[in-house]
Amino acid sequence: MDQLNAFWETLKHSFRNLLPIILVVAVFQLLIMRQVPDGLLSITIGLLVVVLGVALFLQGLEMGIFPIGKGLSNAFAKRGSLPLLLTFGFSLGFAAVIAEPALIAVASQAELISEGRVNALTLRLIVALSVGAVVAVGVMRILFGQPLHWYMIIGYIIVVIVTFFAPEEIVGLAYDSGGVTTNIVTVPLVAALGMGLAASIRGRNVLTDGFGLVGLAVMVPMITVQLYGILVYSFGDPVSDMTAANGLAAMDNGLSGDSGPTLPEEASPGVLMGMLSDLLLMFRDVLPIIAVILFFQYAVLRKAIPHLPRVIFGFLMVIFGLYAFVLGLKLGLFPIGTSMAEQLISLERVIFIYLFAFSIGFATTMAEPALIAIGQKAEEAGKGRLNGNTIRILVALGVAIGITIGVHRIITGDPIHYYIMAGYTLVIFLTWLSPKYIVPLAFDLGGVTTSEVTVPLVTALGIGLATHIEGRNVLIDGFGLIAFASIFPIVTVMIYAIVVDMMAKRQQRLADE
Repeated sequence: MDQLNAFWETLKHSFRNLLPIILVVAVFQLLIMRQVPDGLLSITIGLLVVVLGVALFLQGLEMGIFPIGKGLSNAFAKRGSLPLLLTFGFSLGFAAVIAEPALIAVASQAELISEGRVNALTLRLIVALSVGAVVAVGVMRILFGQPLHWYMIIGYIIVVIVTFFAPEEIVGLAYDSGGVTTNIVTVPLVAALGMGLAASIRGRNVLTDGFGLVGLAVMVPMITVQLYGILVYSFGDPVSDMTAANGLAAMDNGLSGDSGPTLPEEASPGVLMGMLSDLLLMFRDVLPIIAVILFFQYAVLRKAIPHLPRVIFGFLMVIFGLYAFVLGLKLGLFPIGTSMAEQLISLERVIFIYLFAFSIGFATTMAEPALIAIGQKAEEAGKGRLNGNTIRILVALGVAIGITIGVHRIITGDPIHYYIMAGYTLVIFLTWLSPKYIVPLAFDLGGVTTSEVTVPLVTALGIGLATHIEGRNVLIDGFGLIAFASIFPIVTVMIYAIVVDMMAKRQQRLADE
């Protein structure tokens, strides 16, 4: 009964979280487009399915993923074996990324649009190995209690330097590859690993030491993919605009279609089989993660999983919730998001494009299930210093600002290098100024924003703009919006923490006087 009451509360919470997207779509359709969208019933059903999916997902996290992640972390910490912990961290990071559907889509289409220069399997291996290695490094940082800000400052200085030398064809792809590594299942599990380790080691603080693994997992692939791009783009002929346009159109379909449930045009006896097949693909996507957990739990620790039926049920809820979530997005948000982007471009009024980019960036981020989950955990870890809803609003504001700036770059045709380097230079400066308790969380929140809701809609917007604006190269200009969606949440959260810290110190000085 308690579980049912908790699920009902989560369901209502999920509906409230989706309201911003509904309001944005309704305002633009009725006041600016002045028309009722086609398939209104299908869209309504899709939005309700999204609400159900998010509720199932969040409930499943609490029952399955968070307990197993913390349990493994505690067990390894008690063992006190550094090689074992590093091996587990590497294996978890690699397994979480190598089967990631969005990365598979990005890699396969990058091979197509680059006319074979970028090899899909090589790109996937580079990203997965990068994430595995950096999760292992992050685990070591927690064990030794090293401050995260030096890792991030040095890392992003390298990012900026590499970006300066990287060919423009690879920059957007590299940053988007870093963004898609943090999916709806990976983020909570990796976060649970970090928080579990910090909680189980004496002298560690969950807020300052437990967060940060997600931020590292986003940063390092940006470096390695750009280094790979410098290598492959040193040879061969330029890619034609037509090839790039065809490949990116296919990638758009891959990001919004191939990584989740498919919707047939008409009902048929094969519909149920198709839905079952798509559900099995969801199981396939998380299978490497489950295999790593089972191997370390039974072969290494040689212990049974506590409350196994509850954990299994939690994992099933996560998978079914994710399935329902993506299915609802396809019914409700993807069609209307794509059509509205095209309609706004045809209006030939740039202000509406900026307004839509800002509004949809804010609304989709507020609905991100992984952000909701991390916001709740940050509030618990902060013990009164942080509010989950405030964090979500700050992150959503950062994504909205970032996507708007990214859209401006596409419209003006400015080189992405300068925007990215300026953005991360600002991040480095703020990391140095910020109170250190907020730095790990801020970088994790930058990774959380590039999940199942934001990535497909933002990608569709970028490709649509680059395709329809004359003089834009789709390969160079179509990618990169995800990078802007990752940078500016870090900025907004750190600025907020700096301001709050300054106000607290000022009040303390006044009280002392």
